[in-house]
Amino acid sequence: MQAILADWRTAEIDPRLRATLQFLEKLTITPEAIGPEDVTAARVAGVSDPALHQAIYVCFIFSTMDRLADTLGFQLPDARTLKRYALIATTVEYRMLSLPG
Repeated sequence: MQAILADWRTAEIDPRLRATLQFLEKLTITPEAIGPEDVTAARVAGVSDPALHQAIYVCFIFSTMDRLADTLGFQLPDARTLKRYALIATTVEYRMLSLPG
């Protein structure tokens, strides 16, 4: 995980994850530049359409919440609260928010 956070481009990760991260980076930074060729590149790397849909969905939710938090001046919770939120998100809520399939 540390290697991915440091630089996902050089980290030893599954080619599907690398292709997904590349797609998401472009979607986040230059969404107007995303096109069919980007989907094709992800598919060639082995990313399934359902996996790409899920990644786009998570990116959309995160980006929207991040922009709202910045706009409304949300304060970051303390470390204890963040751990609790992470537990909730990874055990119950995330699955409830995930796309079917």
